Amino acid sequence: LKGFIVGNAETDDYYDYKGLVEFAWSHSVISDQLYKHVNNVCDFRLSPRSNECNHVMGYIYDQYDMIDIFNVYAPKCNTDDSSLFSTSYSTADMNAKKRLKGTRMYSGYDPCYSSHIEDYMNKMDVQKSLHANTSGLIKDRKWSICSYSIFDNYDITVFSVLPIYSKLIKAGLRIWVYSGDVDGRVPVIGSRYCVEALGLPVKSQWQPWYLNNQVAGRFVEYQGLTMATVRGAGHAVPQDKPEQALVVINSFLSGRRLPTKNNR
Repeated sequence: LKGFIVGNAETDDYYDYKGLVEFAWSHSVISDQLYKHVNNVCDFRLSPRSNECNHVMGYIYDQYDMIDIFNVYAPKCNTDDSSLFSTSYSTADMNAKKRLKGTRMYSGYDPCYSSHIEDYMNKMDVQKSLHANTSGLIKDRKWSICSYSIFDNYDITVFSVLPIYSKLIKAGLRIWVYSGDVDGRVPVIGSRYCVEALGLPVKSQWQPWYLNNQVAGRFVEYQGLTMATVRGAGHAVPQDKPEQALVVINSFLSGRRLPTKNNR
């Protein structure tokens, strides 16, 4: 293993949830009063969190019912099928998940993307070609974007992978972290807190990178790690900004910096 690149990933419960709350407030999703209330009752260093904290966090997720938490500026999928609706489903909030269940509507060109792919993956001929669901009983083995049966039985025991990052950085691996900057679920705010917590020396300061003479995001280089943002992208960066995502991944694989204004 020589290195890895990871996008919009949960890294540390404390910093990620601190960032989630701050993002919701700074992007006018929640009120000043709710923001203050969450900060008063929630200690994200604790696990499990208090019932009062879980309750008030539920109010934050409620504010995302009418928009997409995975891209706060994307259009919402409006469909007459009541089983398909935008959700603020949280893959880390074990106590709050029951109220948030539903099919995630991906952001991007087509906000109803997930409903289309679920229809496709549940066609009998498609499943047959993949050698999946060999019994042919679709009603018993429905393919879905998220498997709640797995999630409900998954026991989250690791609440921070920052020690793993530190170990791999010391071992000399190349590590890039990138973040779509309009993702409300794993916001860039929390990811920045996580990276800063590693305490790495800075090689180059926060600066823009460019594509087609436009600012495509920003990046900062540390000793052993590069963090980049993708402007206008949500949780699924390659879906929202495919051209920019290609620049990021190609730069990482080729060992180059992201293109700056002076060398674009």
